[in-house]
Amino acid sequence: MQVRELSKSYYAIIDVGSNTMRLVIYLKDKSGRLREIENVKAVARLRNHLLDDGTLSEEGQRVLITTLKSFKQVAHSYDLEEMVCVATATIRQAENQEEIIKLVSDRTGFDMRILSEHEEAYYGYLAVANSTQVQEGVTVDIGGGSTEVTYFKDRKLIKSHSFPFGALTLKQDFFKKDLPTEEEFYKLRQFLLDEFKSLPWLKKKNVPLIGIGGGARNLVQVDQNLKEYPLAGLHQYKMKDSDLSFVKNYLFTLSMKKLQKVEGLSKDRADIILPATEVFHSLYDTIQASGFILSRKGLRDGVFYEQLTKDMGTSLFPNVLEESIQELISDYDLNIQQIHHVQHLSHQLFIKLHEKGLGSLKKEDWLELKRASYVFNLGDYIDSEASYQHTFYLLANRTIDGLMHVERLRLALLASFKNKTVFKQFLQPYKKWFLKDERKKLRLMGALLKFCYSLDSTRRKTVRDLQVATHDGDLHITLYCTGEWMPEEYQAEKQKKHLEKSLKRNIELSFVESKG
Repeated sequence: MQVRELSKSYYAIIDVGSNTMRLVIYLKDKSGRLREIENVKAVARLRNHLLDDGTLSEEGQRVLITTLKSFKQVAHSYDLEEMVCVATATIRQAENQEEIIKLVSDRTGFDMRILSEHEEAYYGYLAVANSTQVQEGVTVDIGGGSTEVTYFKDRKLIKSHSFPFGALTLKQDFFKKDLPTEEEFYKLRQFLLDEFKSLPWLKKKNVPLIGIGGGARNLVQVDQNLKEYPLAGLHQYKMKDSDLSFVKNYLFTLSMKKLQKVEGLSKDRADIILPATEVFHSLYDTIQASGFILSRKGLRDGVFYEQLTKDMGTSLFPNVLEESIQELISDYDLNIQQIHHVQHLSHQLFIKLHEKGLGSLKKEDWLELKRASYVFNLGDYIDSEASYQHTFYLLANRTIDGLMHVERLRLALLASFKNKTVFKQFLQPYKKWFLKDERKKLRLMGALLKFCYSLDSTRRKTVRDLQVATHDGDLHITLYCTGEWMPEEYQAEKQKKHLEKSLKRNIELSFVESKG
């Protein structure tokens, strides 16, 4: 029986890496984006099957074919629009690659495409550019047999390079046993620093270093577990130089038995996590990075981003964050007409408060408030009674391409605003993330947004415009309406208290007939 439902489009990619092989199934959603729905991994370690003469051994070929056949079985349960099979460093470096391609075709029917060094680097860059808001940065993708680095500026690829070493080859070349001695680790670091310094365009860039692939993902998972990190999600998680050093030194002190039990570290990566971590740390120091950011999107996603954008005339999405917000609007069936009207009212009230110097609002705060207005109270889609809890949880714990973790949390706090008590409750685990003034401002902006949504409680655009005046310290808000405004007046009178508490001022509301 086919799993496919009416009008659903499934796509698949097989990534034949040097360490792991993966099959990923994507579903194209209503907004046109690809969503990963199945991810099957096999630790094939093909790199270990490259012989001294540069050919992939018969055993390596057997592992490759057996794994591909099992992937084919899984993929067969989907009615696929497209299936792509790509291979990277080990097959690229194999002297008998033509024979391997023919073998794969004969035994599995897959047309395996061997990516060039440039293509492998390019797809990693493309995945980062289309899933983060980073305008300038260096990407690093360490596989089993090669390491790709790119430098991009204004989201455009400027430079790329593929180093002929990966986590498996570094382990083989520098460590006599599974774990390194201090001297072996030191020699590895010196080698990597020399290699990275051989590329002048990497030196002292002072931009984010963006890690792609399993090694980077495991590093971040270990860091999150050590910190008991309260938010879900890995994509766009940020680490500092001190975090990288701490995790590296912590892992170095452990025996193999203990390494295999470290929370967040895949057992099959325990013996290669140290060379991978040293690659990130040495490169971080070379470029004098401003931070280490994880991208969960990598080569496989880059291949499909190219496919998705082939009719657009550009391989870059115009605005990553806007795409993500549109996806949320679509997923939670939000009313775009109401959103635009509430944005109009929120902007008017925001500008009036800013002009009067109330609430320490700055012009740039409007962009954040506008973003939150798109997804305000989206948890209502799940359950109206507990809508604010659902809103906070969904936004705080869902990956939103284009938002770093702290930005995602701010969005969740604004869009889920109910009252001061609930706001403090949601904020509690993250209190140290914000200064007192930041917490105050977020609360004010949340109260402002909730108040403006109450002005369109019946979704009839009854309240058209507003004016704000001050008198003896009180705020007078005049609301210009068309038609019957009693439901809006009732809700606004009920909700204004949150704004009053944040501004520490009484608010008087006057609903009047609009002359326009």
